[in-house]
Amino acid sequence: MKNANPQSAIRNPQSRPLPLVIVNPASASGETGEKWPGIASALRTHFGAFSCAFTEKSGDGQVIAARVARAGRRFIIACGGDGTISEVANGILETGEDVELGVLPSGTGGDFRRTLRIPARAGDAALALRRGVTRIMDVGRVMYINNEGVTAARFFVNVASFGMGGAVVERVKEKSVPWLPANTSKLLGGTGTFAVAALHTALTFTKPIVALQLDDKPEFHLQVVNLCVANAQYFGGGMCIAPKAKINDGQLDVVAVGNLSALSILANSYRLYLGTHLGMRQVHHACGTRLTARPEANGAEAVRLEVDGELLGRLPATFEVVPGALRVRAPA
Repeated sequence: MKNANPQSAIRNPQSRPLPLVIVNPASASGETGEKWPGIASALRTHFGAFSCAFTEKSGDGQVIAARVARAGRRFIIACGGDGTISEVANGILETGEDVELGVLPSGTGGDFRRTLRIPARAGDAALALRRGVTRIMDVGRVMYINNEGVTAARFFVNVASFGMGGAVVERVKEKSVPWLPANTSKLLGGTGTFAVAALHTALTFTKPIVALQLDDKPEFHLQVVNLCVANAQYFGGGMCIAPKAKINDGQLDVVAVGNLSALSILANSYRLYLGTHLGMRQVHHACGTRLTARPEANGAEAVRLEVDGELLGRLPATFEVVPGALRVRAPA
């Protein structure tokens, strides 16, 4: 763990540990690291005393959060994008400790903060951390096949999806839209970056057929452009994919975009951002506590899975809600 300098880690005269900010300097294509001095200044001014630690590689957020939670830290703030928030939340959840999660947004997607109405600007987000209320929220838990071919499990606070969503995330992470410059995310911002990646992916994506079972209902087969298992409302850099989702209703919202052509996807993409797509004939919406999903045929092409904006593996997968599992600081 790297400690902040004396100006950004103010000592608490009492014995209770200071809130810890876990910073991912690589988020937002490195902008978080570049802007950290200003973010830290805004946090000191509008929130108060804190200490901080910096991640160096994927997974560090979870490791650090778990370690300090077990050591008695009771308020841990994630500074970065949705992947950073998810890592920190997983670290808290794996310990079972009574720890509150805070969010200081600084990433490409910024989707989880939208559901909680957490401001994007550092100063405003810091005020929300100081003046906000503690909310008890559900989380999702997914069992899946990881990139090494081994069964794995992970919690998610926002949205898990498979289909085109995984391909879009892959393009954003690898900056692999060939006709765009490498610094696209800095030029367009999070929403623009995801929109351009989705446009390119829609033109080339092969829609998988998957077998699905929601709770105890009969299994059915569906060809999907994308299927989202949503605890919160937004994903993909601002798409309101699950406008009816609530983080404290004890359920997950399942939103499947069915067999739409590339032209239909592009023509109706604005509806995904506005959250008005649930009335479309090829869009299916249901709520439940458990969903299983697998490729229809053995040996079919792998169906990629993304969880809170991170590519973790592939189907088959089982998604379950864990009610009231996490405390989070949010605007009243």
